[in-house]
Amino acid sequence: MNNFIFQNSTKVYFGKGCVNEYLSSLVKPYSTVMIAYGGGSVKKNGIYDEVAEILKKDGKKTVDFSGIMPNPTYKKVLEGAKSARENDVDIILAIGGGSVMDCCKAVSLAAWYQGDIWEDFWERPGVIDTEPLPLGVIVTATGTGSECNGGAVITNEEKKVKTGRDYPKLNPDFALLDPVYTYSVPEKQMVSGGFDILSHIMETYFSEPNEDNVSDDIMEALMKSVIRNLRAAIKNPKDYTARSNLMWDSTMAENRVIKMGKNCDFECHNIEHQLGAFTNCNHGCGLAAIHPAYYRHIYKYGLPKFVRFAENVWGIARNGRTDEELALAGIDALEDFIKEIGLHSTLRKLGVKDKTELKEIADSCGISKGSFKSMTHSEILDILNECY
Repeated sequence: MNNFIFQNSTKVYFGKGCVNEYLSSLVKPYSTVMIAYGGGSVKKNGIYDEVAEILKKDGKKTVDFSGIMPNPTYKKVLEGAKSARENDVDIILAIGGGSVMDCCKAVSLAAWYQGDIWEDFWERPGVIDTEPLPLGVIVTATGTGSECNGGAVITNEEKKVKTGRDYPKLNPDFALLDPVYTYSVPEKQMVSGGFDILSHIMETYFSEPNEDNVSDDIMEALMKSVIRNLRAAIKNPKDYTARSNLMWDSTMAENRVIKMGKNCDFECHNIEHQLGAFTNCNHGCGLAAIHPAYYRHIYKYGLPKFVRFAENVWGIARNGRTDEELALAGIDALEDFIKEIGLHSTLRKLGVKDKTELKEIADSCGISKGSFKSMTHSEILDILNECY
């Protein structure tokens, strides 16, 4: 394995009823709580009222920050930071999925930072030398694993750039994970989130080193868990075992554990982020459209790992196949699974109206240094054309 340093500062409270059991003690040191959420589903399903009642009983002043969109924008981040300053907020409580959590991480930094956080931290990696506003999260939709890392993906609409950074100082102080809270998530959102989990694992798995290592063994188990439990959750959305497993799969995919000793790829994410910046498409759907085509471009350069993927994740027997044939069978199995769960799509369906737009998207994509094969913008354009 490659050398690494591991740290994760977020404390996780997992299981049915964890919000009622622990939230009061977790916010005890604070006076003013910003309750952040998305389009209002948390008010319809009762989660907001449950949280607000706990805070009210504890005598906390609360400030709402609502309307966080699926691809949070820099403009929305600045709106939240302004509200936090004006209301003397001393902790942010993010209730939602990855978009809400990502936005609130950026808000937690922007609230106290004197400069331009886009220029200093998102446009180019910087060093955070100021303490962000404390942040706690209550997860209601699984997929991003944002609850246990400092990563945040933000879209700058003016520059047409969607990019993410991971700063350990932006890790939430605590994360409350109640699988029951995910029951009300619409099926398409649940499925796209489930594929995002699988994508995060694959982006790490398909990278050096190929030699025997603990991270790859863990990832194969996690990928099989996501596939099995996503099928079960589609069959029965209130299958607690399936929903709880998916929730922890999501956290494990992005709490840095499986990335230890790995180079990581994330070229598919680079491509999808720019696709999202231009079209505002659903993240999981965009990834599902891109992954099979991308892997057919790189599998020869990481052939041993793609053979392992076919055999150990999909259970495909060799039956006289060559390594290349076995690797391609694994990619086919991935594509079949995408179709099975209803995510197989084209870029046209995701909002790309004009094929000439593909070159601008391709040229704007970041190039991953961790991939088995470093892409060129020309090859990214080929992949997008294949997905169109």
